[in-house]
Amino acid sequence: MRALSLTLAFLVAATPGLAQTSGERSMDEVVIRQAIDEVADLYDEGRYAEALGPAEDMAEAAEQALGPDHSNTLRSLDQLAVIYKALGRYAEAEPLMGRVVETQERVLGPDHPDTLISVSNLALLYWSQGRYAEAEPLYLRALEGQERALGLEHPDTLASVNNLGILRLNQGLYAEAEPLLDRALEGRERVLGREHPDTLASVNNLARLYWRENRFAEAEPLMVRALDSRERVLGPEHPDTLASVDNLARLFSDEGRYAEAEPLYRRALDGLERALGPEHPDTLTSVNNLAILHWNQDRYAEAEVLYRRALEGRERVLGPDHPDTLASVNNLAILSWDQGRFADAEPLLQRAWEGRQLVLGPDHPDTLASLDNLARLYSDQGRYAGAELLMERALKGRERVLGLEHPDTLASITSLVRIYTGQGRYAEAEALRDSAPDGVEP
Repeated sequence: MRALSLTLAFLVAATPGLAQTSGERSMDEVVIRQAIDEVADLYDEGRYAEALGPAEDMAEAAEQALGPDHSNTLRSLDQLAVIYKALGRYAEAEPLMGRVVETQERVLGPDHPDTLISVSNLALLYWSQGRYAEAEPLYLRALEGQERALGLEHPDTLASVNNLGILRLNQGLYAEAEPLLDRALEGRERVLGREHPDTLASVNNLARLYWRENRFAEAEPLMVRALDSRERVLGPEHPDTLASVDNLARLFSDEGRYAEAEPLYRRALDGLERALGPEHPDTLTSVNNLAILHWNQDRYAEAEVLYRRALEGRERVLGPDHPDTLASVNNLAILSWDQGRFADAEPLLQRAWEGRQLVLGPDHPDTLASLDNLARLYSDQGRYAGAELLMERALKGRERVLGLEHPDTLASITSLVRIYTGQGRYAEAEALRDSAPDGVEP
C-alpha cells in the first residue's frame, strides 16, 4: 500500500495548473481505476482502517486529475464513504454519499445502475443510523430501478432485495422480511454460488430472522453454515466472521447454553476490538451481548460494567435515540430492576419505551417489549391499575403483530393473569388463563 499512496500523491502534485493531454488523462484514469480496485480488495478483506488512507488519497487525486463529475471520481468518493460507514464514522460518510447521488443523478440520470448503487448505499447508511423511515423509500427506489435496468437476478438487484429484507426485519415486519430474505439467498446461491461472501451474508440474515422469531432449530444450522464458511472464505478475524461468531453465541445464550456461548462472545469481542476499535458500533453490540449473557448467569456486577460501557459508547457514537442505544437503556433498566433498584429502573424503562415509540413505532416488537417491561415493573411495585392498562395494551399489540402463540404474547398473558390475581380478581385471572393457548404459566 505504500506504493499506492506514493502514486496517488504524484497525481495530486502533478495536476494543478497544468493542461493535460488526452494520453495523460487516460493514464490517470488507469492509475485511479487500479487504486479503486486495490482499496476494494482491502475492504473485502475487512481491513477497513488500512483502506482508509489510500481511499482518502485516491478521492483527492481523482477529483484533481479527472474533475468532480468524472465516473471514477464519483466511484472513489462513494468507496470512501462506504469505508467511513464501515468504520462507524457516519457523519463523515453522509455528505459524501449525498454528493455522489446528486452528481450521478445529474450526470448519469436517476435510473443509471451506478446511481442506483449509490442510492442503495445511502439507504444502508440511514439504516445503520436507525433512520428507517428515510432508508425505506431509497431502498424501494433502488430495487425497482435495478429490476427494470438489470433484471431480477442481477447481483445488484439481489443486494437490494437483501437490504430491504433486513430493513423489514429491523422494523419488526417479519412476515414481509422472510420472502425477501429467502429470495435474496436463493438468487445468490444460483448466481454467485453457495460460498460467495454475499451468499453467506444472506444465510446469516435469514438466520437472524429465525432467531428473532424464536425459531431456534431453524436458525442454528444456518448460523453454523455462515460461520464455518466465513472462517474458510474470509478468515477467522474478518469482521463478518466475527459477527457470525457473535450471532451464534447469542443463539446459544437464548437457549440457555451459557457455557458454549461465553467463549464465542469473548472471541467476537476481542476480535472486533482489534479489527474495528473499542467504540465501533459492532464492537459495542458485542459488549452489550456479553453483558446479556452475564445477566442471564446472575453475574450482575460484571453485566453492569459492560452494559454501562455499551450505553455510554452508543450514546456517543450513535446518539441517544438510535435503536441500539435504546436497547442498551432497556437492558440497564432490567438489570437495575432485577436487583430491586426500582427507582433507577423506572426512568430508564420510560425512556426506552418513549424513544422506541418515536423511532420504531408503537407496534414494533421492541416497543411492545418495553411496554411489557414497564407494566411488569409497576406490578412488582403493587401499582396494579397502571400495570393493567399497560399490559393489556402490550398484549393486544403482541397478538396483532406476533400472533397468539408467540412466546412473547404468552408471556404478556401470564403477566396479565398475575396482575388480576394480585388485585384479588381470581375469576378474571382464571378465565384469561383458560382461554389462552398452552404455554401460559400459572
